[in-house]
Amino acid sequence: MKSLLSHLRNNLLLSVSAFLLLFIAIYIFLFTETFYFLIENGSLWVREWFGSFYLWLGLLCVVFLLILAFTKVGKQRLGDAPPEFNRWSWIAMLYSAGMGAGILLRGVQEPVYMFLNPPIKTGQSNEIIALEYTFYQWGFTAWAFYAMFAILVGHSLFVKNRNIRLGTSLHHFKRIKFLPSGIDLLTILTTVAGLVAAIGLGTTQIEGGIGHLLHQDAGNLVLTLFLVLLICSVAFLSAWVGIDKGIKRLSNWNIYLTIILLLFVFLQGDIVLILENFLLATYHYIVDFVPLSLALGDYDPGKEFLTDWTYYYWAFWLAWAPFTGIFIARISKGRTIREIILGVLLIPSIGTFLWFSVFGTSAFNLIEQWGTYQNEFGNVFTSLFVFFSNYPLAIFTNVLTVILLISFLVTSVDSAIYVLSMFTSRGSENPKRRYRLIWAIIILIFSEAIIVLGNIKPDSNVLTAMQKFLIIGSLPFAFFTLIVMILLTRTLFKKS
Repeated sequence: MKSLLSHLRNNLLLSVSAFLLLFIAIYIFLFTETFYFLIENGSLWVREWFGSFYLWLGLLCVVFLLILAFTKVGKQRLGDAPPEFNRWSWIAMLYSAGMGAGILLRGVQEPVYMFLNPPIKTGQSNEIIALEYTFYQWGFTAWAFYAMFAILVGHSLFVKNRNIRLGTSLHHFKRIKFLPSGIDLLTILTTVAGLVAAIGLGTTQIEGGIGHLLHQDAGNLVLTLFLVLLICSVAFLSAWVGIDKGIKRLSNWNIYLTIILLLFVFLQGDIVLILENFLLATYHYIVDFVPLSLALGDYDPGKEFLTDWTYYYWAFWLAWAPFTGIFIARISKGRTIREIILGVLLIPSIGTFLWFSVFGTSAFNLIEQWGTYQNEFGNVFTSLFVFFSNYPLAIFTNVLTVILLISFLVTSVDSAIYVLSMFTSRGSENPKRRYRLIWAIIILIFSEAIIVLGNIKPDSNVLTAMQKFLIIGSLPFAFFTLIVMILLTRTLFKKS
């Protein structure tokens, strides 16, 4: 313990981060309603005034990355050594860190919502519109935000031989005295807030699934706190042993379990219809990508819908982009810029599209068979478990889903522990284990505190406030992304 306290005293970035997180936790506890009011209004203000900017930024990121990929810059290799990880493990790790449990949380609920409330009018069936818009919110744009930071940090780390900290990724940042430290501090705070939100959402879904299996009401605080402890403990052990032995193996495990669940539903569903919907929705998503991205004409779902859904997603992906991009950069040594861009944009997106097509189409068929719909899939935390209860081996699939949820959360948390440790270990690619322990403890305490507070003051919806805190935190990164595109263009094309 004395050693840990000593490291806090001697590391300014770590100590300031820990102090601010502790201060935020205490403030939330003492002034919960005020905090929620400020965050609620702040997130609405961001979406109100910068929502359209987010849409333009998302489209610009995709176009910019494709230009990089298909010009001579795309041939540049990040580092001289061969890739550290094989392609399967690389994809598994970037997917587990970047999306993970989200596809389980939204796999049924979101396509069904879009099916019953079509956001756009394109002349296609409600099924295709639902899948197309779901693809849009989980597709190229989200991964473009991630890829932007991955290229930035990867080029800085493996070509320019700088450290992995975001604040030192471009030499231009050093011209303003406190800018590098400010960027790093904001990245740390946003990463921890995102983790807390993810852990809270994930453990709530897991607890809801266990309650569903045991035919008990959801809301067991003790079980939720135990799940947080379990996830953070396993994540710490994974981060402790390192990327190759811990994070890589868990990520591979996640993909295997995901494929098992996917095949289970796919082989029992209407295979022809699933594939038809997948191909047709993907085709329309690609063809309609520009008007979708700018909400033009028939592709404009209205400001209220955009505020509740698309603006929220874009802000969320942006807030997660620095942490996820840094992790992707760390595991991408030896790969070309073209391979990273196309791999990050296309492979996870196509896998996600197939997932939503299988579960979405099967859910549409269930609703049609029932004849009446009583909002069975309306609860985001239980929709997937309700869905599996309509299939054979429901207990097996629901248990497998709980295990996969835990595993996906673990890989998100262990990736974050590793990235945060790199930041506060002066940008080391292989941070000392004591830093991994410090961040595991900080994340555990902060997560448990927010979960307890959310149960003590449920009317204030503290967990939702933490999610919306990310939206506010994403605004600086939105402007930062625009600056990065300009500076990265000058850097990459200077000697290419």
